[in-house]
Amino acid sequence: MERKRLSRAGYIALFAAAALAAAVLSLCLGAVTVSPGELAAVVFGGQRTGTAAQILLYVRIPRTLGCLLAGAAHPCLLAVPQDERWSALVRRVHPGRWRRVARYATKKDPQAFDRARLAALAESLPADTALQRMGPEAFARTRAQAWSRDMTAMYPTYEAYAAQSLGVVAVRGEEIVAGASGYSRYRGGIEIQIDTRADCRRQGLAAACAARLILDCLSRGLYPSWDAANLPSLRLAEKLGYRFSHAYESELIWAPGQEIPEP
Repeated sequence: MERKRLSRAGYIALFAAAALAAAVLSLCLGAVTVSPGELAAVVFGGQRTGTAAQILLYVRIPRTLGCLLAGAAHPCLLAVPQDERWSALVRRVHPGRWRRVARYATKKDPQAFDRARLAALAESLPADTALQRMGPEAFARTRAQAWSRDMTAMYPTYEAYAAQSLGVVAVRGEEIVAGASGYSRYRGGIEIQIDTRADCRRQGLAAACAARLILDCLSRGLYPSWDAANLPSLRLAEKLGYRFSHAYESELIWAPGQEIPEP
């Protein structure tokens, strides 16, 4: 008897069902198990209190949505607990798989930027390197390399990226060696993501890419928000015209089975 082959729509439906099942498992399973009934109460019933609701709202739903938007599961999640109670919850739900780190916020002041200085920084590149705006080819290439993937990971297609974000890459020969891009979009601005290939650091590439991206944002009426992950990032931000606002604590959370790097 001849077997019937699935149509294209059938394969799409099968894939969607598998993705949905994986998402539900990601939300329910962990050090603390959440039942499907508790999940439904939070997602559809508006439940906002109780341990299950806290775990889902502040840990698992953001993690799962981030993985789905990025197109792949990230080995590490950044969480910013509202207070010590949330930090304690993170530590209880992810025992041995978290690390507290300091981050550095900058003041949001569109008038703080010296456009002439930014233009000069954007031009201060080695002779063998040029800046290009993020187009379809650069978008695809950044996603193909681990070091540059975060620049565009939140957008499933270039069309989605171009509708919501913008970016700049530094190209040397045929290779992308650095870039600055909108990691995410919010009303009135973008969150900047900066990446440089390990063997090309300390050459002014990040500053040049960031300067050009900031100028492009300002010309579009967008604010280029900068949240520094470490002190070198903060120093670069200050070089570009940002002013330090305050330090705050966040939690890095590694997925089960992932190797946790040394501090």
